[in-house]
Amino acid sequence: MSSAIRNYALVTSAYWGFTLTDGALRMLVLLHFNALGYSAFEIALLFVLYECAGVVTNLVGGWLAQVRGLRFTLFAGLILQIGALSALSLTNPDWLPWISVAYVMGLQAASGVAKDLTKMSSKSAIKVLVPKDADGALFRWVALLTGSKNALKGAGFFMGGVLLAWLGFSGALLLMAAGLTIILIAVALSIGSEMTTPAGKTKAKFRDVFSKDRKINVLSAARLFLFGSRDIWFVVGLPVFLATKLGWDHIEIGTYMAAWVIGYGVIQAIAPKLLRAGSHAPDGRSARLWIFGLVLITVLIALAVQFGVAAEIAVLGGLLVFGLVFAVNSSLHSYLILAYADGDKVAMNVGFYYMSNAIGRLTGTILSGLAYMYGGLVGCLVASAAFLLVGWVISFALPDAKSAAA
Repeated sequence: MSSAIRNYALVTSAYWGFTLTDGALRMLVLLHFNALGYSAFEIALLFVLYECAGVVTNLVGGWLAQVRGLRFTLFAGLILQIGALSALSLTNPDWLPWISVAYVMGLQAASGVAKDLTKMSSKSAIKVLVPKDADGALFRWVALLTGSKNALKGAGFFMGGVLLAWLGFSGALLLMAAGLTIILIAVALSIGSEMTTPAGKTKAKFRDVFSKDRKINVLSAARLFLFGSRDIWFVVGLPVFLATKLGWDHIEIGTYMAAWVIGYGVIQAIAPKLLRAGSHAPDGRSARLWIFGLVLITVLIALAVQFGVAAEIAVLGGLLVFGLVFAVNSSLHSYLILAYADGDKVAMNVGFYYMSNAIGRLTGTILSGLAYMYGGLVGCLVASAAFLLVGWVISFALPDAKSAAA
């Protein structure tokens, strides 16, 4: 095995371990504070700084990786997550609500920084390692990493629900911190010195993190609305709906959401086959087609719930279909950003792109609590459809293969 492949395997393994704890942490916080009687909007607030942190981290992290190297940002993310998990285990249900909210929000912010440092390091490594002019290979590698990550995040949702039921909030967090510490030590002892080299060959200035490339800016804007549309119903609306309207318990909610994200990850991994991208790589036309499919699906689910047409089946089954189409959209975007990225500034281009992703998730998280509070799950779905429609319109500015060649 070449050193490049070995390093990529180690980085990916660390990212997988981190992803398990990230998914479990989200489910632990959501279910624990829902059981304590917090409202949907209060629960949404717990995740606000987590998403805010992603906006800043992706900008600074991309520049930092360009200057210090991907190994530095990877290890920083893992260490920060271990600290956040350990500190969250000290949360006391006897604290005043505002103290608990402030404490958890602050530590969720630290976890958000950790997540984006780790994600940016892992995804930037693909562009560095995949041979140039190998678009088919690039799409397959991106799809494999992204799909496997989301499958493991789904497993993390399930793990969070189970650990909360078995070990309680604090016990679950301490167990995850211990597991991530073992992963950090194993990777630190094995990874090669090549990963200490900065990702770019040019001297990076911080102002360069703001992309001047029109394609990257348009794709980043479309990504913002794509991921905002998902989190509007997924972060708070869906799990609260399952708990309060359908009467599901913690393990049942964790299992369903885990199955959704795992299925979503599997579809992402096989997206190149679904799109038959061996000879013709995806382009702007592909992105427009698949996001419009999401608009139609979301509107149909909302109509079914609003008019009581097999509402439970529409939600549970319809959102599985949503997940399938969303997975292809996400995989397409993840490929396009690396295809568009400047080889010498890949970490900063990727960081800028995921900054937009984080803004979308932040907006979606806030709207998830508000939309559910005022409109229930239908309100979440309507807001999601509106975001998707904006993302579809923006995608018309992405170049098609023919126009790009010209």
